Amino acid sequence: MVELTINNLKVKAEEGMSILEAAKSVGITVPTLCYMKNLFPTGACRMCVVEVTGQRNLLPSCAFPVAEGMVVETNSPRVRRARKTIVELLVENHPQDCLICVRNKNCELQDLAERYAVREHRFPGEKRKHVVDISSPSLERDPAKCILCGRCVRVCNEVQKIGAIDFSGRGFASIVTTPYNKGLNVSDCILCGQCILACPTAALRERSSTKIVSTALGNKNKYVVAQIAPAVRATLGEEFKMPAGTDVTGKLVSGLRRLGFKKVFDTNFAADLTIMEEANELVQRVVNNQPLPMFTSCCPGWVKFAEMNYPEIIPNLSSCKSPHEMEGAILKSYFAKKMGLDPKDIFVVSIMPCTVKKFESERPELGHDALHDVDSVLTTRELVRFFNMAGIDFSDLPDEEFDNPLGESTGAAAIFGTSGGVMEAAIRTAYYNITGENLDNVEVDQIRGMDGVKSATLTMGELEVRVAVVNGIGNVRPLIDEIIAGTSPYHFIEVMACPGGCINGGGQPIHQNLDNVMKRVRALYEIDKKSVTRRSHDNEAIKTLYKEFLKEPGSHTAHKLLHTHYHDRSGK
Repeated sequence: MVELTINNLKVKAEEGMSILEAAKSVGITVPTLCYMKNLFPTGACRMCVVEVTGQRNLLPSCAFPVAEGMVVETNSPRVRRARKTIVELLVENHPQDCLICVRNKNCELQDLAERYAVREHRFPGEKRKHVVDISSPSLERDPAKCILCGRCVRVCNEVQKIGAIDFSGRGFASIVTTPYNKGLNVSDCILCGQCILACPTAALRERSSTKIVSTALGNKNKYVVAQIAPAVRATLGEEFKMPAGTDVTGKLVSGLRRLGFKKVFDTNFAADLTIMEEANELVQRVVNNQPLPMFTSCCPGWVKFAEMNYPEIIPNLSSCKSPHEMEGAILKSYFAKKMGLDPKDIFVVSIMPCTVKKFESERPELGHDALHDVDSVLTTRELVRFFNMAGIDFSDLPDEEFDNPLGESTGAAAIFGTSGGVMEAAIRTAYYNITGENLDNVEVDQIRGMDGVKSATLTMGELEVRVAVVNGIGNVRPLIDEIIAGTSPYHFIEVMACPGGCINGGGQPIHQNLDNVMKRVRALYEIDKKSVTRRSHDNEAIKTLYKEFLKEPGSHTAHKLLHTHYHDRSGK
């Protein structure tokens, strides 16, 4: 330990700790822009500069280690002037369209301009001019709003290990862009949206579907229904000043009805349906010596990654559609028939924590009879804007129940939104399918948590089943290399592209507090724990669906509606 003085306060810090970390440990906030926790500091933005006695120049606190006897000032007049100048320079080269910007009131540059009382244009001059990239169905890239902090680059390269964007040019011509400045649609981007969560401004944002949904809601000839993903219910409340991890399921249902949706369904129903099909598929693969290990296919970012980078493992991907696509397929077949509706008149809107779901919904193979299973996708953030535009006081909404027959679900479905949740739900049902008995302890602790790769070996009757869970797409390549080399020990592997799973998806509320992610995770596990039914195969509504319509998991009808195929997008 070393002892230093920060703002006249004696502070004890671990040797090797940065000044920034030491200050934070005693409640002193130092502003940052380029800094990212758990990644090697670059000190590029200089926003975090501090004054250290004996040093001629101001030092970046994120990259400078503490030392015994060091005396630090984090808020001296010199420091404040330097920070204000940095903010002023950034503001001068930034579009002045805050009132119509999607990040208005949630923009770090805006917050800093207010904090340092930027009230005049001291450095007028030429501004960069760039074209907005709208080539992707999921993301928009606006280089004019980029402040070159590099956080999106680091997330894409160091966390996700995709490398779809990077710095290009020098000086005034510097830009964060794709290779050859082409559209995101032809880049290596998997559309996970983690770059959006990292971006301090609106240089990266989701492609909005609010106008499409508004038009559908206003069309009297359309029967517009909504479905809500498991992860949304534990996050949306944050946008209305509720504590992270607050379960707002009931308010979501009532709010969507007030927006004009005819029916509000729970995607958790289809999560249970996914488990029925996926667990059956796994057992069939094991019994019939088909390609193993089998990968989950719930995450479209992961599927896109596999198609672009490892087409040779496509046979290992589960053929199951993702839950919201299954829900859409059932809505436009089973539900349509029950309600006497023409499937063409049903407009399905998915409320998702994910940006790549927008891309997924447009895949031509995810539909039937020339109709998409899902017509439009709204992220959690987009739905919040819908509520605000409609003048709905979300906090005061009553709690209401989902519509049936596609609204009943189990605790197993609720945990789909977190890393390891799909695997845990599948294990509960696969065990039953193999042994004919229910698993006594349904909580599989070995595959819970935020570790990059988690694994477990489970005994199911006479079978020993080895499973793995990948948390964040940047951790999947070693497992794929094992499969290609023929050395993989696993039968079943879950992959979620976003660190933490859907709970931290690219469409979720934007924050820079990693503790919030764990609070969201705990909320989903709590929903599971409190559920009366915690196994997908015990869902009575699912049993009814098979009895009345699908017959059995893996049936001809089930394959026709609930399964799909994938494409080689590698260009090899």
